[in-house]
Amino acid sequence: MHISTPHNFHIPVMGLAYSIDSPIKVACYGINSAISIIEDNLLEAMRKHYSRKNGEAYTPIGIKEEDYRVKRITGYLNLLQKLVNTEFEKIKTSTFTLGSDLMKYFEMLPDTGELKKTFEKFLLTENPSEKENLKNILKEKMKPGAIEVNIMTKVDKDNLSKDDLPIPNASDALTALKAYATSDLKNSSIIFSAGMNPRLFNYMENFREFDAIEWGHFHKKIVIKVSDYRSALIQGKYLAKKGIWVSEFRIESGLNCGGHVFATQGLLMGPILNEFKEKKEELQESLFSLYNPAIIAKGKQGFSRPHPIKITVQGGIGTAAEDNLLHNYFKVDSTGWGTPFLLCPEATTVDKNTLQLLLNSKEKDVIRSQSSPLGVAFNYLKGTSAETERLHRIEKGAPGSPCTEKYLVSNTEFTKKPICTASRKYQKLKLKQLEESDLSETEYLQQKEDLLSKECLCVGLSNAAPLNYEVPFLKKQKAVTICPGPNIVNFSKVSSLREMTDHIYGRSNLMHPTGRPHMFVKELELYIDFLEQHIARKQNPDKRMIKNWETYCNNLLEGIVFYREFLKKEVLDSNQEAFKKSLEVAELTVNNTKTTLFKKVI
Repeated sequence: MHISTPHNFHIPVMGLAYSIDSPIKVACYGINSAISIIEDNLLEAMRKHYSRKNGEAYTPIGIKEEDYRVKRITGYLNLLQKLVNTEFEKIKTSTFTLGSDLMKYFEMLPDTGELKKTFEKFLLTENPSEKENLKNILKEKMKPGAIEVNIMTKVDKDNLSKDDLPIPNASDALTALKAYATSDLKNSSIIFSAGMNPRLFNYMENFREFDAIEWGHFHKKIVIKVSDYRSALIQGKYLAKKGIWVSEFRIESGLNCGGHVFATQGLLMGPILNEFKEKKEELQESLFSLYNPAIIAKGKQGFSRPHPIKITVQGGIGTAAEDNLLHNYFKVDSTGWGTPFLLCPEATTVDKNTLQLLLNSKEKDVIRSQSSPLGVAFNYLKGTSAETERLHRIEKGAPGSPCTEKYLVSNTEFTKKPICTASRKYQKLKLKQLEESDLSETEYLQQKEDLLSKECLCVGLSNAAPLNYEVPFLKKQKAVTICPGPNIVNFSKVSSLREMTDHIYGRSNLMHPTGRPHMFVKELELYIDFLEQHIARKQNPDKRMIKNWETYCNNLLEGIVFYREFLKKEVLDSNQEAFKKSLEVAELTVNNTKTTLFKKVI
């Protein structure tokens, strides 16, 4: 049976380590959170830590065991489910006493929800029999938060046999999928991010765990993270033809987010959300027309109507007013609050040194970098121990990182076997090539800077939790990389889970007064900056590139028109005038860019 959780926000996946144990911390309070399951060494270290902490038997799963990745991932997920169930039942069977976790469960709920209203009625009721009845109703309606898992589809290295041949269905993403499918998780979702991976999507057909139990009910739901409606339609149809239903499309801002940024062609969050709002029913029907015949063809019973589809959104949300706007005007089902939760140890895991960096961060400290070996722009906090290590290696004349995990190996420029662009081996070879090339000094320095900025994200994004719990999973490697969204500069206080939920629901305010622009304005500014940087980096753009930039500009201008019409509806509680002025500045900047591009064409 599908269980609907009582909160209308979720905690997205963050890095590899930062949300790795978030379900243990927050699911007992009815809050959904997501973890990454690609790094099995990290998961094994966490299984060891939490098994010992909770008196559970722990038997190491070594890398020489057959299917060890699947066993490690499944082992940790099963432990998560067990610990969440135990803690939830412990809270549920406790008493309503001041300061108890049971009281905390209900106090944190959104004020507009029926469960919260019943709780408030319970508190005010003095009649003993009525109070007992309300108590029973409250406990009966309590639900745990879902354990969601994330697979970044682009991280899908083939794993080889002793003969150096790819092992069938044993790539990193496929084994992670298998581990999730065969785990004990219920009322759960698997999130696919970073685009479509046909091999991974095809492999899903092997698992009945993703089938509907009855109309609208799945033990394991499919969630696809998308940047726009077109992407949702393409990926949703691809899976529907295979008899696989997508239960949720999770829209993420292309730039106003943490980690890797997958910028659209200038398409902005507001217009994107509006398209989903207007076409949601059309999307459901379109997918159902492919899905239902597909499951019938496989000998399964069809359905008379489409399963529900949730539309959720994340990226740059910072105030209760913005959260309410997304729910009330754009009709999203849930909002993702990621970056602010990095300052909430009751929900996420950040080592002490990195936490202090986050607290002290200013706008200049959060950059869109070339740090990722994937070749995708990456929101990145300066001053971390990983950056310090990287710069130290460069100073010593030995750039590049040891490549131990090999999840991001993809380059075959110099080698037959793929290697990572952050590795010592690649950087040595690439530097030599650059030195021997005929590049201009400007282009040479730019390519060299991009090359040397690459960091080992496998280790850097994993280390915070092992350092925090003193269960190191890699010898002598303690470097930490962290990738908050730009929104981090608006928060500068370590908060409790209760304080953070109060902020989300408008019961308090954790943001310091910085003159922060509206999330839509901030995203618009980021897109303009992204375009300007991209243009500046191209010394001799061809006509096709210039045409793409013009399309980008036109999409931005259309987005500005949308926001102007949007403001006329007076749906903003405040900052109306500031929003208008920002649109004027943005429009002028984009038009000036278009004029410059036109001159280049001539």
